[in-house]
Amino acid sequence: MSNDFDFELAPDQWEALRTLRNPPANGCLSKPYPVASLVELGLVVINDGVPAMTPAGRKVLVRGSCRLLDLAA
Repeated sequence: MSNDFDFELAPDQWEALRTLRNPPANGCLSKPYPVASLVELGLVVINDGVPAMTPAGRKVLVRGSCRLLDLAA
C-alpha cells in the first residue's frame, strides 16, 4: 500500500476538506486559512475564486476517514 496520500492535517484542515466534499452554495468557507494551507499541499485548487477539492484531496479525505472516526470517539 502506498503512503502517497498520508498527510498529518490539523483538525481545521480536515474540517475544510470535509466541507469541500459538499461545498456551500455561496462557495465561501468560514475559515480561509485552512483552505490556503490545503492549496499549498495540492489538496485544493481555487477555480474562479471558489475552492474545489483535487483528486489527491479526495484520496486524502477517504484515507483519513478512519482517523477522523478515532478522533471523534
